[in-house]
Amino acid sequence: MKKVNYIKDFAKWEQDFKFFHPIKVRFSETDMFGHVNNTVPFTYFEEARIEFFNSKGVMQNWLLQNNETIPVVADLQCDFIKQVYFGENLKIYVKANEIGTSSVDIHYMAKKMDGTVCFVGRGTIVQISKKTGKSVPWSDEIKGQFILSNKLSI
Repeated sequence: MKKVNYIKDFAKWEQDFKFFHPIKVRFSETDMFGHVNNTVPFTYFEEARIEFFNSKGVMQNWLLQNNETIPVVADLQCDFIKQVYFGENLKIYVKANEIGTSSVDIHYMAKKMDGTVCFVGRGTIVQISKKTGKSVPWSDEIKGQFILSNKLSI
């Protein structure tokens, strides 16, 4: 397994994932060599992240018209481990790895149906004010949802 700088112990890191979202690779997501284009995992991360937030009950609040806050992606990275091809079914795992005052470090792991890890990633999501663009602390309720999703650092 390729060394990834944000994963200290891969086996332990992998065990902490509980939530996943299924994805089937579409033809339009592949390049001329028949494998998934290197930009596509970021779209998979977004789709799985939104479903993860929905499962925690936090996405719904951000979508309310009168809500003051929205989530923004501050950074995002992907590390490729194995090639993925058209028609393959993947499970995109998502977990809140570390929570800050107004940010959360989200980690991702993509597995093929045989359990092979094909790519991993991480990204920082920050909750900001729609009006000022400045960060807004998480409510205790949202922090609690992230904490319940797995054991994480606060």
